Amino acid sequence: MTLRRRGEKATISIQEHMAIDVCPGPIRPIKQISDYFPRFPRGLPPDAGPRAAATPDAPARPAAASAGRRSPSDGARDDDEDVDQLFGAYGASPGPSPGPSPARPPAKPPEDEPDADGYESDDCTALGTLDFSLLYDQENNALHCTISKAKGLKPMDHNGLADPYVKLHLLPGASKANKLRTKTLRNTLNPTWNETLTYYGITDEDMIRKTLRISVCDEDKFRHNEFIGETRVPLKKLKPNHTKTFSICLEKQLPVDKTEDKSLEERGRILISLKYSSQKQGLLVGIVRCAHLAAMDANGYSDPYVKTYLKPDVDKKSKHKTAVKKKTLNPEFNEEFCYEIKHGDLAKKTLEVTVWDYDIGKSNDFIGGVVLGINAKGERLKHWFDCLKNKDKRIERWHTLTNELPGAVLSD
Repeated sequence: MTLRRRGEKATISIQEHMAIDVCPGPIRPIKQISDYFPRFPRGLPPDAGPRAAATPDAPARPAAASAGRRSPSDGARDDDEDVDQLFGAYGASPGPSPGPSPARPPAKPPEDEPDADGYESDDCTALGTLDFSLLYDQENNALHCTISKAKGLKPMDHNGLADPYVKLHLLPGASKANKLRTKTLRNTLNPTWNETLTYYGITDEDMIRKTLRISVCDEDKFRHNEFIGETRVPLKKLKPNHTKTFSICLEKQLPVDKTEDKSLEERGRILISLKYSSQKQGLLVGIVRCAHLAAMDANGYSDPYVKTYLKPDVDKKSKHKTAVKKKTLNPEFNEEFCYEIKHGDLAKKTLEVTVWDYDIGKSNDFIGGVVLGINAKGERLKHWFDCLKNKDKRIERWHTLTNELPGAVLSD
């Protein structure tokens, strides 16, 4: 050791510094700083907790005796115990204790741990929240979607604001046929729409297997509209004729399942009314509206109209046709045709209803059709029988259009 004179400060060489407080024994790995601050993203593990204290009946071994019989395997075991202590509770002493570990109170379970479904991720604050309500009107086969407001939307424009609007799709089968959208509100991150969008022709089967996709987008006049966030609601969560309110954090765009069952694809729906009028001695057929029609034109729309036949039609005079509705997949016709026929003869007749896309300069395209009559099945047969049993009563039903219509000529 270096000698020093009286009054001089002690100087220690680097060799002497490294030799101070060196204890004999096995060489242990240097702990990383993260070992002293374990991180758990959702709280402590359920099985983590302080190690059990030594039982009072167990004899305590002297520290010196245990140190004298220490082996490298014992050192490794102690290291494992140190790590267990670190993961058992925050602030635990990393060093081994000379005697039996003192008893510790049991760790308290984390309080008010958020549920996995209600956990708010960073997307909630980054993309914003959306308030809306849904109502399934079972009697009128309608789904009413009221878009109330959004809060804290992600800025999309250079001015730090956005021009938001909301659009709806029904999955599976998202297309322009079932797309609805609100108006666009300018320069705001907290828009209030209070707008109700309605899907018609929704059946109980749809409520079981379909999902409503609600997307919030930013409208841009000079570029493509930009996606902000979305949420999805399985319709089976709704009770008929009961309004359910939602306040949901928007999520990033979710992938659409491209392996959807192709058998679920439809050509559209049609709302037909039937009534046998005793006064007019005839069958009144009303073509009310269509919904979710297949797009037949290059612009993603159709120019639909409807034709009806009452067959067998020996005189070829039973054809009726509605007006053409331009560029729409959800047309409203509200037209009614009268077939003069005795009530007793209706049991032998079949009503064929077909929907077409009008084209200029070429053949019109067949969209879909439906047959009502004695040879029909399911709801189509029931609709026909209800009309025959209830004279002078107007009965409306939604029917699914098929791409094949037996007995019909698929040309116009």
